[in-house]
Amino acid sequence: MRQGVGRLWRELVKFGAVGGAGLLVNLLVFNLVRHVTDLQVVRASVIATIVSIVFNYVGFRYFTYRDRDKSGRTRELTLFLLFSAAGLVIENGVLYLATYGFGWDSPLQSNVFKFLGIGIATLFRFWSYRTWVFRALPHGQAVAGDAETFLRAESKRARAKAAR
Repeated sequence: MRQGVGRLWRELVKFGAVGGAGLLVNLLVFNLVRHVTDLQVVRASVIATIVSIVFNYVGFRYFTYRDRDKSGRTRELTLFLLFSAAGLVIENGVLYLATYGFGWDSPLQSNVFKFLGIGIATLFRFWSYRTWVFRALPHGQAVAGDAETFLRAESKRARAKAAR
């Protein structure tokens, strides 16, 4: 049980590191688009969310969940985009409600509700990504070593498969 808790803790830390960087990307793009263009708040937010989804996929696949099952990349990407779209609706739904439901649309209020929406959507994304998208390998099949070792092993397997 202790090992399971340790694995979950490491996963949470890695998820948080990628998510934290994705949060910064999201907020920076949101504020940049909002201040450079005449787009409405929620449209600027949707653009920022899409940019951060792409950023996060790369981080999750090659850092947080690099030891997870890599078969069925099409399935993985499809599910990732599906659950990310649901997170996008959650995240921007909070901002939409605050902006158009309550009239809270100052730059500070927009950032507060954008951040709140990201937080709520992050809980959903963590659950869905670990449960459905980046499936765990059977016990004992996790990738050992660093990313460079992993990439060499993957390249070797691909060459062997191509030679057959």
